[in-house]
Parts: sequence; structure tokens; C-alpha cells
Amino acid sequence: MNKHLPLLLAAMLAGCSMTPDYTRPVPPVAASWPAPTDAAAVRQVAATDWRSFFPDARLQALIATALEHNRDLRIAIARVEEARAQFGIAQADRLPSVNLAASRAAALTPGDLSLTGAPLTSQRYDAGLTMTSFELDFWGRVKSLSDAGLASYLASEEAQRAFRLSLIADVVNAYLTLLEMDERVAMAAATLKSRAETRTLVERRREVGLASDLDFLQADGAYESARAEAASLARQQAAAGNALVLLVGSMPSALPAGRPLAEQGIVADLAVGLPSDVLLSRPDVRAAEQRLIAANANIGAARAAFLPKILLTATLGSASRALAGLFDAGQAAWSFQPTLSMPLFDYGRTAANADLAEARKTIAVADYEKTIQQAFREVADLLAARDTYATQLTALTATAQTQAQRLKLADARYQAGISSYLEVLDAQRDVFTAEQAAVQTRRAMLASSAQLYKALGGGQ
Repeated sequence: MNKHLPLLLAAMLAGCSMTPDYTRPVPPVAASWPAPTDAAAVRQVAATDWRSFFPDARLQALIATALEHNRDLRIAIARVEEARAQFGIAQADRLPSVNLAASRAAALTPGDLSLTGAPLTSQRYDAGLTMTSFELDFWGRVKSLSDAGLASYLASEEAQRAFRLSLIADVVNAYLTLLEMDERVAMAAATLKSRAETRTLVERRREVGLASDLDFLQADGAYESARAEAASLARQQAAAGNALVLLVGSMPSALPAGRPLAEQGIVADLAVGLPSDVLLSRPDVRAAEQRLIAANANIGAARAAFLPKILLTATLGSASRALAGLFDAGQAAWSFQPTLSMPLFDYGRTAANADLAEARKTIAVADYEKTIQQAFREVADLLAARDTYATQLTALTATAQTQAQRLKLADARYQAGISSYLEVLDAQRDVFTAEQAAVQTRRAMLASSAQLYKALGGGQ
């Protein structure tokens, strides 16, 4: 034992760590995407800035304004500053804190307690440098806390980047929704006008005996139905505008002209690599991993609490009975007070703290794996949407054109007295439904492209 004691002391002075070795958990997802990726996708998402991915000048202005004025983003940025400050505090604890201090102590001792039997007055003046309770970090407890603070700071930075990407995608979705509602409201207004004219025409035909009361009631019901639908869409349009204003934070007084849905130019031609590469580059996954690293470091601090703690307190300066002679020659004074402490009976507090740190790491591992699984599903869903929305939109556009031709034929048949007005009414409803569905699908296709940009990690 005596032979190895110098080596043991050297190792203690060099410091050690009780933190478990960190190993990144294996991603609990498949090694490839469920559906084949688009071979024509060539753009790398990391090299694609949001301004180039969303070419609409009006949308770009809205995104830029949201990145400056959105209150939730301001909170996220402030969280980063908060975590940076907390890391600075933890880092400072690894170094001794030296203060400049000056003090005066005075005391009166009664006569029955003094050696002379007379009251005794004493006073002392001190000035100098002090170091209070500096911990020699033999077991790496303070370093572990510093490492945990650094990981928490990095996690907050990644979380802020993830929120920034989400904000961009949310603004795009709100803007596209507003454009969709604008087009649908315009379609509803045109339909309402057309059905009002048709109702007037049927009413005149009824007056001359060319149409029945049933035809007029059907035309009147179609008009009222279109009026109700127009009111509903106008309400949704207002709500979409309000949602966009909330996201932007402060709507600019002047915005450049925008593009309609059909001319947005948002093309999801983003290259997709292996899931392990894609998912680990996402800021929300990186944030979850940093939280796991912080939890792992806290285990080291909790384990080190079982071992002895050495604290150093020291002063260096001068002392004197009189203030005037405080800095005279021969008045130098110093003190050095090392303290060794070790928990013996704390009723399980230290052990409970270690169990708490282990439990929090288990939670962090599960949170990290869940984040990866959610990210995998999000990307997989959006890749499937990229392959199907275009086909769906083409089919709905063709359906709308077919229903428009059918409406012309049905109207001609009704005008010639070959069929009833019910056939015209059915054709009108089918045209309106097909046109509305095509607009909705176009908006959903563009929004899914924006979500894919976010899901792949966006351009940094």
C-alpha cells in the first residue's frame, strides 16, 4: 500500500471523473425509408437556403419579418442566452474565486471575564485578498456539472434552430392557406353570382310556363346553399389571415406582390440520403442528444458526491489594531484553512440524488429514441406525399375540367327541355366540389414540400 500511495496521490491531484462513458444509442428505426426516394431529386437540403426554396417575394418578406418579430422565437433565443449564462456559472466554479476584502472587528469583554479583572476593549482591522471554499475537484464533480451545463447550452441552441425551422414552415403553411382561401372565396363568389343569375332565369321561365315551381325551388335552394358556403369560406379566410399575422408578429406596412398558388415554384426536389444521415442532422434530434449528454454528466456529479470533498479557504493581506498602521511594515497576515468533509448519515439523500440522475438519464435515452422515431415517421410520410400529391392534383384538375363540360351539356339539355333542372343542379355541385378539391390539394402539395424542407433539417 505504501509503495503505491504516491501514484494514488498523483492520480487524485490530477483529478478523475465518475461520469459514465457516453455512447450514442443506436437509432431505433429501419436502415432505409419505407418507400423509394425520388431519383430526380438533386438539391442538397443543407446547401439550400430558405430564400431559394421559397421564391415568392411576398412570402420571403413575411418569413424574414417573422424571424425578426415572432415572440416565441424571441423566447427561444432568450433561452439560449439563459443556458449560456448558466454554463458560464458552472464553468466559473472550476476556478478559485478571489475577492478583495476589508473589515473591522471590535469587541468589549466584561471585567469578570478578562484576566485583569477590568473591562477590556479590543479591535482589529484587516485588508487583503480572500479565497473562500474553493473545491479541489479530485473526483470530477465540478467538471461534470460544467459538462452538463455545456450540453444544456448546446441543446438550447439546437432547440432554437429547430424552432426557427418550424417557424419558417408554419409561416409558409399559413401563407399558402391564405392563398387557398382567397381562391376558394373567389370561386364561391363566382358560383354565387352564377346561381343568382340562374335563379332569375328560372323564375322568368316559370312566369311564361317554361319551368315548373320545382325547378325554381331547386334553383333557389342552390343559390342559398352557395350563399352559405361563401359566408363559411369568408370566415375561414379571415381566420387564415389572423393566423398569419400572429406568426409574423408584426405585419409589414408594404409587401411586394405575391404569386398565386399555381405559380409558387416550391419544388420538393431535395435529395434524401440514409435515415441515419438525415435524422442525425436534424436540430431537434441533436438537441435531444445534448440533453442525453447532460443527463449522463449529471450522473458523474451525483456519484462524486459519495466521496470526500476538500474545500480550501485562504486569506493574504495585513492586519492591525489601528487603522492608521494597517499597511505598515511587519503587519502582514495570512490564513489557510483546508476542510475535508464526507457524507456519513444523510438519510439516503446522496443515494437518492444518484438514483434521480440515473432515472433522468433513462428518460433522456427514451426521449432521444422517441425523437428519432418521430422524425423517421415525419420524413417517411412526407416522402410518400411527394410521390402522390402530384398524381392526385392532376386527376382532380382533369375531373374539374370534365365536370365543367358536363355542366355545359346539362344546361344545354335543360334549355332544350330534354332534361330536368335537377341534372343541371347536380352538375353545378360537382363542378364546384371538384374545383375546390383541386385548390385544396395544390395547397397541401406545396405545404408538404415546405414540411419536407423542415423535416430534412433545412438549410443552415
